[in-house]
Amino acid sequence: MSIRDLARHLDLSIGTVSRALNGKSDVNPETRRRVLAAADALGYSPNQSGRSLRQGATGMIALILPTSRKMALVDTIFMEVLEGLRSFLNDRKLDLMVLLCGPEENSYDYLRRVAARRIADGLIIAETQRHDPRIDYLIEKKIPFAAFGRSQSGGPHPWVDLAFEQVADAAVSRLVGLGHRRIALAASAGEVNYGYVFAEAYREALARHGLPLDPKLVFRVENSEEGGYELGAQIVGMKRRPTAAILVNEIMAVGLYRRLIENGLVPGRDLSIIGFQEEPSGRFLTPKVTCFRTTLAALGRRLGEALLATVPAHAREEEPPLVQELWPMTIIPGESDGPPPN
Repeated sequence: MSIRDLARHLDLSIGTVSRALNGKSDVNPETRRRVLAAADALGYSPNQSGRSLRQGATGMIALILPTSRKMALVDTIFMEVLEGLRSFLNDRKLDLMVLLCGPEENSYDYLRRVAARRIADGLIIAETQRHDPRIDYLIEKKIPFAAFGRSQSGGPHPWVDLAFEQVADAAVSRLVGLGHRRIALAASAGEVNYGYVFAEAYREALARHGLPLDPKLVFRVENSEEGGYELGAQIVGMKRRPTAAILVNEIMAVGLYRRLIENGLVPGRDLSIIGFQEEPSGRFLTPKVTCFRTTLAALGRRLGEALLATVPAHAREEEPPLVQELWPMTIIPGESDGPPPN
């Protein structure tokens, strides 16, 4: 059914029906009620492509999410961030679409294809790379976007990221206070920027405590259970093992625990472990993992605010402030870290 059919059925002008459907204040309340009731009863839905052409907006926000065969489709952090973002957009009568960029895709080419279709009013990119051509492209083409994560690419643009520096400093300080001097870091493999940010923050934290950086104690593995298992294998095989390890992704703890136990080692006793973001599956690990907590849903909402401030059709200020924020995290003591073994 078209809007013309709906107007004919109600014996109203198309303009009146259109204003009623869009909640305009100049429509009589009883007329609006009649229009909405008829639209619901007759199954009318607006032609979104035609509306987009007329209004210059789609009412859609797209988040492009890279996927990998080695990792879960969306980890716990992303699920909570997505829910916060979805809720924020829903409050503003906007919809969120999640576009999956598979491992066989070139992320830059995929983004250009999505941007060319103009299917969304703004884009959110994730898994930002250390040098990310997607950011350069979006800035050059003046396409509204926000990034979940920092990058060294591009000029000023909105982003929200987790406070990796705060986590590295707190974790190193806690372990040094327990007596550890050989502290390993499990950073992410690949060119994802937060792996580099975390590694640099770890190095600086060690230096503040007068400890040198041992490159052999920096491991780059996948952000997955398998990555944690591989990390455990490498640690177990060392002649001089670290006494503690800090993980850039909490899910690694599952594989790491298993590998240690298979080799007769006890997590928390033979190797102290501090994870990153609190992970529900960690509840089933013994000992309980010391990790960090933050308000992920609120982060998702802030990411939505950062984006909409750049979208002309939705910005509430002529020159809104540029959002570039580190999201704070708080340590949650567990039982997986203690003094180094004798």
